Formats: sequence, structure tokens, C-alpha cells
Amino acid sequence: MQKLTGTLRSYPWGSRTLIPELRGLPSPSGRPEAELWFGAHPVGSSTIADRALTEIIAEDPVSALGERVYRQYGDSLPFLLKLLAAAEPLSLQAHPSAEQAREGFERENAQGIPLNAGNRNYRDPRHKPELVVALTDFHAMVGFRPLDQTLELFSVLDCPQLDRYLTILDPGSESDSLRGLFTTWITIPTSARTKLIDAVVEAARARLDRGDWISGVLTTVLELEERYPGDIGVLGALLLNHIHLSPGEGVYLDAGHLHAYVRGLGVEVMANSDNVLRGGLTSKYVDVPELVRILDFASVDSPVVTSCGGEYTVPAEEFTLLHCLVSAGSPREIDHDGPTIALCTSGTVRIGDLELAPGEAAWIPASASACVATSTGTGELFIASA
Repeated sequence: MQKLTGTLRSYPWGSRTLIPELRGLPSPSGRPEAELWFGAHPVGSSTIADRALTEIIAEDPVSALGERVYRQYGDSLPFLLKLLAAAEPLSLQAHPSAEQAREGFERENAQGIPLNAGNRNYRDPRHKPELVVALTDFHAMVGFRPLDQTLELFSVLDCPQLDRYLTILDPGSESDSLRGLFTTWITIPTSARTKLIDAVVEAARARLDRGDWISGVLTTVLELEERYPGDIGVLGALLLNHIHLSPGEGVYLDAGHLHAYVRGLGVEVMANSDNVLRGGLTSKYVDVPELVRILDFASVDSPVVTSCGGEYTVPAEEFTLLHCLVSAGSPREIDHDGPTIALCTSGTVRIGDLELAPGEAAWIPASASACVATSTGTGELFIASA
């Protein structure tokens, strides 16, 4: 068991305050601090005493990962743990299924597209299920909203330019309706899309004071239009669930779920993949046909995940996530049968000889014996395992 130093990633949407303040560092930072990675991702591996975790695992993968994980995933750590801090919306995006990822990776290899090319969709042959648990109030757009609620939203907006598309929507065929409407919007000429968005924005401004869920949607629509004028993501926001997570609540994203995190600080754990299909709210490469091909247009009624005894139960094979409080009177045994990363998010926690402050993590290889987390005050841990 050793202290794991995270890799800091700076993206334009990142916060200059959330991660520095959690770590007790000067705030605001000199640049956006979007993500702090704890894991063995080839693009940004964490380190132990200046050695990459990828290198340490490669030296003795069975000891690091255990026989069970090594047999299933080879010498790769199957999950990646992050702190994610969004001050502005991330791109509108979705992730492929395992089968889609393998097929897409092989197809782009055959086309000779370099792995680091800007127009590359599939950078590895794996899927990317992910779970985010809020540390602060956390706002996100996740999955297509049930169609009856979207029809209610359209009725409240009372926007003639928007109502022209009602003929596409059939409450008896939700998935086909959502596919037809989103595909139409994402492919109409730019001039037509701009006129539609202008009309929607004007209608939204006139209906902000309702004090219900629709007001929240309209507020986000206006924020997106201000930052990304004329972007398809502004229209996409009309169709998605708008989620407000309180600390401790989570949201799980399976393959094909269209989503965009909007703002807040959270702990994120995902399969160790970098496959993202973007649809808007970004200056990066957007591949509309490929995004539409992998999207799941089934509506999502309630994407929020809560823990049971601190454990978040989600249908992902690559990871588990446990949230626990550690105090002087309540030590916590960390019993594991595979590679584990324990991340401190508040207070001070001691695991064996390691003392972890907020934003620090411990690497616990599969070969390590069971260990106990203690605290002289109250500390908070998120424990990710394979």
C-alpha cells in the first residue's frame, strides 16, 4: 500500500476553485482544474514516488491486480477514479457499448486513423460506463426525458417554430419519436437551426418565473445559448433529464445515454476507456452520424443513484464504489480481493502508515493484506475496486 499522486487535467470547462479548495491549496488557481485522475490510464497515469502506476502494474500484474482481474483484463487496471470539477458545461456526448467500441476501434484502425488524431472516435476497444457521486450540489443533463414531460415543456413554451416539429412526436412510440426529432434537429441547416434556437430562447426568457422543473430547464437552455450560441446542444437540452444531485447522490451512465455535466464537484469512477462520441457544446470533433448510430433513444425516468450502506450498486463489471465516513470511534476495514484505490475527500484519514488529506489517495494492490482506515476526527473516503 502506497500513496498515489493524481494527474491533474486542465480543460476549459474546469473550475479554478473547487479542486484547489478541497485540497487546501491557493484558490482560484492559475488555470482551470477540471479533473484529478487516480489510476493507470495510458494518457495520464498516476504516480507512486515519481513512477507511473502503469509501469508498476506492468512489472508484476498478478501481484498488482490479482489472478481474477488479470485473467479478465490482462495487465490493465480496469477502472479510473477521478475528482471532476465543472464550472461550465461539458460537451454533449455519449459512450459506445462494448460491441460498438470493438467494432469502431477495428474500423478506424483499418482506415489508418492515428490513435491521437483529432477525428478519431474510438481510441481503445472498450466501453465506458461511469458513475458520478456529488460532493457539492451537482447539475447534469442525463438521458432522454419521458416524452409526456417533454410535450408538457413544449406546451409551456408555446413557441410556433418549435411546435412545427410536434408531428414527429408520437407518445405511443417514444424511442422512434425521440430518434426522429433529435436526428432532424442535429442535421437541419445551420441557418434553420439558428432561427429555431432564437425563437426558443425568446420564449424561454418569457417563462422563467414558474418556480418548477420547467424553469430549471429553461434557465439551463439560456445559459447554454449564451456560451454556445446556435449550438445543437441548446436544442438537445430541451429533450434531456435535468438532474440536481445533492452531496452523496450519484448518477450512472450506461452505453448510449446522451449527457452533459453542467457544474459542480464530484467523484467519478469509470471503465478505463477514452471513447467519447460528441454531439455539441464543444470545439472538439463532432461526428453526427456515428453519434446517432450509438445513441440509446429509450427515455430514462429516474437516472439518480443512491447508496445502500455506502455502496452504489450499478451494472458495471469493471468497478465498485463505496462511500464511507471514518471517525475515531468508527474505523473502517478495507477488505478487498482486487486492486483498490481509496480517495480522501474531507478530513484526515490514516490507512496503515499512510495519512491522507483531502484530494490524496492510496493505492492498495491485490496482494496487500486487509487494512483499516482510521481518523482522529471525521474523514470521508471513496473506495474504488475492480
